[in-house]
Amino acid sequence: MSIPARAGYDGEMTTPEPADPPERAATFRCSEAARERADPFVATAPPARCWLLVEHPGPWGHQALGDAGYPDEVLDAIDAFCRARGARFQLIRRSRARGEAAADRGRFALVDTTPGAESVRWGRVGSPAELPAALADLEAVTTPSTEPVYLVCAHGRHDACCAMRGRPVAAALAMEYPERTWETTHTGGDRFAANVVLLPHGLVLGRVPATEAVEVVRRYAAGEVDTTWVRGRTFLSPPAQAAQHHARLAYDEHHVDALRVLGVEVREPGLTEVRLDGGADRGPLTVVVRERWVASPTPLTCSAGRAASMRVYDLESLTDSSGVSDGLPGVGALGAVAGG
Repeated sequence: MSIPARAGYDGEMTTPEPADPPERAATFRCSEAARERADPFVATAPPARCWLLVEHPGPWGHQALGDAGYPDEVLDAIDAFCRARGARFQLIRRSRARGEAAADRGRFALVDTTPGAESVRWGRVGSPAELPAALADLEAVTTPSTEPVYLVCAHGRHDACCAMRGRPVAAALAMEYPERTWETTHTGGDRFAANVVLLPHGLVLGRVPATEAVEVVRRYAAGEVDTTWVRGRTFLSPPAQAAQHHARLAYDEHHVDALRVLGVEVREPGLTEVRLDGGADRGPLTVVVRERWVASPTPLTCSAGRAASMRVYDLESLTDSSGVSDGLPGVGALGAVAGG
């Protein structure tokens, strides 16, 4: 059977440009090209309220779910579950650096990224054939965990950059946090490799260097987020991701739970107003962002074969409860930074 892309949220926030397939060298790497173009990556986190993680030692095919080798009834059950829960499906496995032999120990997890209600529940099945029954009665077959989960995209069959840049990051994290760290399949944004997902908050990071990875997750475990690497939070829509990031930069706000989204209103096509909780000191904040598309001269993935356009969110205004918007640090410089 064929699994629609939405079940695994394999879509990119990009649009292809009509063009003849260019003849490119076999060594073209989308992550290197994105760095050369200085592609912005804010507001590019894939949409997902929940994450369904299923252990699979590999080898992984191009599509995480469709190529997992599961029977049709298992594929149907996972697809239906993900659609009903707004979940993103991911295969996971231990990093080879950990020294754990490749094996399917039947572990699976459901992570809820709802702000204020984040949770992780782990379970185990004897074989993939048992997954449908487990998904139908999650409360009974899973146990809650307070440990965070660190996913690193290392899906080389989907895009070579994910393996080349992701595996060193996974190895570095696995050496320090072996129980929390997993390699995973495509998380979106191949050109932003190495991509790291911090759960249960659903924070997606891009271009994380292996030399910085341990410090990045240490800050997260302490309740802080480093805005240098943040692509967005998967629970939020792209305009809300952009608005929250603009506010973080403007107020130098690093607490992971800060600037909760209170509401989103589309004023007109491409122009969105996002209301944020600025806390006791700042009160409600109103952030207005405008969507635009930027053409790329080269493909956005290693296998795309043609150029495309990427979506960018410019900051129109940021106003606090007193109506003040001028003079906020960094606001005027963000227009060319946020995008995906």
